[in-house]
Amino acid sequence: MRTRAAWSAAVVLLLATSVFTQVGRGTIRGTIVDTSGSPLPGVTVTLAGAETRRTASDARGTYEFRNLPPGPYDVRAELAGFVTLTMKVTVNAGGTSKVDVRLHPATLDEQVAVGGVAARASKGVVGDVGGGAYHAAPGAPSMPSRMDRYAGPFNTEAYDSVDENPFRRVTADPLSTFSIDVDTASYANVRRFLTRGTLPPAGAVRIEELVNYFRFDYPKPSGDAPFSITTELTECPWNPRHRLALIGLQAREIDEREPAPRNLVFLIDVSGSMIDEDKLPLVRAGLQMLTTVLTERDRVAIVVYAGASGLVLPSTSGDRRAAIHEAIGQLEAGGSTNGAAGITLAYQVAREHFIRGGVNRVILATDGDFNVGVTSQDELVRLIERERESGIFLSVLGVGTGNLKDSTMEKLADKGNGNYSYLDSLHEARKVLVREAGATLVTVAKDVKIQVEFNPRRVAAYRLIGYENRILRHEDFNDDRKDAGEIGAGHSATALYEIVPVGEEVDAPATDPLKYQAQHEPAPASASNELVTVKLRYKQPDGDTSRLLQAAMADSPGPATANIGFASAVAEFGMLLRGSKHAGASSFAAAAGRARRHRGPDPEGYRGEFIKLVELASSLRVLTTSREPR
Repeated sequence: MRTRAAWSAAVVLLLATSVFTQVGRGTIRGTIVDTSGSPLPGVTVTLAGAETRRTASDARGTYEFRNLPPGPYDVRAELAGFVTLTMKVTVNAGGTSKVDVRLHPATLDEQVAVGGVAARASKGVVGDVGGGAYHAAPGAPSMPSRMDRYAGPFNTEAYDSVDENPFRRVTADPLSTFSIDVDTASYANVRRFLTRGTLPPAGAVRIEELVNYFRFDYPKPSGDAPFSITTELTECPWNPRHRLALIGLQAREIDEREPAPRNLVFLIDVSGSMIDEDKLPLVRAGLQMLTTVLTERDRVAIVVYAGASGLVLPSTSGDRRAAIHEAIGQLEAGGSTNGAAGITLAYQVAREHFIRGGVNRVILATDGDFNVGVTSQDELVRLIERERESGIFLSVLGVGTGNLKDSTMEKLADKGNGNYSYLDSLHEARKVLVREAGATLVTVAKDVKIQVEFNPRRVAAYRLIGYENRILRHEDFNDDRKDAGEIGAGHSATALYEIVPVGEEVDAPATDPLKYQAQHEPAPASASNELVTVKLRYKQPDGDTSRLLQAAMADSPGPATANIGFASAVAEFGMLLRGSKHAGASSFAAAAGRARRHRGPDPEGYRGEFIKLVELASSLRVLTTSREPR
C-alpha cells in the first residue's frame, strides 16, 4: 500500500551507538513530528522484541524506552488520523538508538483501510501482518482481522438498548427533569468502532457523552457557585421549523499549583480476559503516566482481582514512583473474574487511608466481564451504592474489545458518584488520567440535577437530546435523597433541546380532555419573553443538602455560536449513528461542514479528529449500504 519513496519520506532512522554505559543494556529514544515538522503529542509508541513495552509521546513529541536488552526491535507509532508506521531498530549493549518519526495524515481511504476485512475488501487488503499488508490471492481464504473475529459468536459485548426521548407536549408535561454528568466513554468507544472499520451498534451511542467529550467556551463561575449556567437559542439545523436550545454548565477549575491531596486505590482486573494488548498492557501504561503527576502529599494503593482479590501495593506515598511502577509492571492476566471481592477490598483500603478534605477515589480498570462471585449487574450496583456512603468516589476505565460490558461499567460509575471513560488508545489514557486529571478525579459538585420549565405560550413541544438513562421523576428534583450525577473540576457539561414553537405541528400523541379536572390556564408570567426557566440543584462533594441555581432563557433565537454550532454537529452525528427517527434532514456532510465552520480553537486536535470521524462514518455507511442484499 505504501511506496518505497513514501516510507523514506516518512521515517528518519538514525542509529547511534556512541553513548556507552557500564550496564549492558540500551536505550531507544526519538521525536515524532507531523509533515510540517510540528511535534505530535499523545502518539502511542509500541516496542516489540526481547521485551514488549508501550508509551506515548509527550508535549514535545518525544518518547523513550530505557534499560533494554540488546537485540532487534520493532518500533510502531500510532495516532488517530495518521498513517501508522513500524520501524526496525537494533539495540546494542550500552548504546542509544535514535528513532525519529515523521507521521503523514491518513487519507479517508487509509482510515477505512485500518478497520476490518469488510472495509478493506475493495482494495484487496484483508489483514495486517507485522505492520504490513496481507494480500489474498484470487480464491484464497481471507485472513480475519481482530474485529472480524469478534464479529461472530465470540462477540459478547453488552450495551443497553436506548429508547430515544420523544417529543412531549408542553400542555401535558411542561417540565423536563434529568441528572447531568460528564461521562465520555461512548465517544471513545464509537471512535474505536469507526477507526477499525465498523459502524457502532446503536446501544453504544449515547449522544450526551459524545457532546460532553468536548470542552466549550462557557464563562467561568463567579461567587460561591461551583459552576456557571449558559443558555443559547438558534434555528434547529436538521429541521428549520424547530429551534435548538443549549444549556451549558462550566465548573470551576482547581489551582494546579495547590491540588488537594489524593488517596487513590487502583482496582485492576487481571483476569484471563484482560490479557490482550488493548486491555491490561494499556491499563499498565496509563497508570504509569498518572503516577508521574502525583506528589508526596498523595497516596496510591493497587488492588487486583481475578479468581480472588489481593493487595499488590499497600497505600504508598505518591513520590515513590519506582515502587509504584514496579508494582504496576508486575501485573499479569490470568484466571476468572471475581469483581465484587476486589471492589470490597479496594474500598476497605481507601477507607483506611481516607484524607479529609482531599480526593478519595477508587479507579476500577476492567472490561467489565464479571463471571465469579457476585455477577448480577443489580447486585454489583447495590454493592457500589453501599460503598459510596463512605465518601469515596469511583472512576471506571473500560478497555478492550469483544467482551466489553459497557452497560455494567456505566451503571457502576453512575452509582459510585464517579466517571466512566473508555480507553481506546494510550492517547486517550493520557487525556483522561493526565491532561484532565482534575476533571476526572476532583469532584466540585455531586447529585447535580436539572429541571427545565417550558413556557406554554411559546413552546408547543420539546425533546431532550440524549440523557435517556438519566431521566428523573419531576418530584426527584427536590428530593435530596435521590442520587444524581457529578461534575469534575474545570469540566463543561452540555444539554440540547429541540423545541417546537407554538403554531408548528407537533409529532406527538395528544391526550383526551380530562373529565374531572379543568385544563390550567397559563400564569401571568407566561406573557413574558421567557422561553424556558432552568433550575439546577447540586450538593457540595461532602454535603447532604442541595443548593438551588436558576436562569431564564429569552425567546430570542440568533445565529449559531461556536458553542451551539459545534455541539449541534456532534449531536447530529450521534443521531445518524443511532438511526434516530427525529434526524430530519440530517446528513454526515452537514454535520462535518458545520463542525468545520464552528471548530474554533483546537489546541489538542480533538475537534479536527471529530471531523475526520464524521467523514469516516459516512464512507462506512456507504460501504455497508452497498453490501446489503437488494
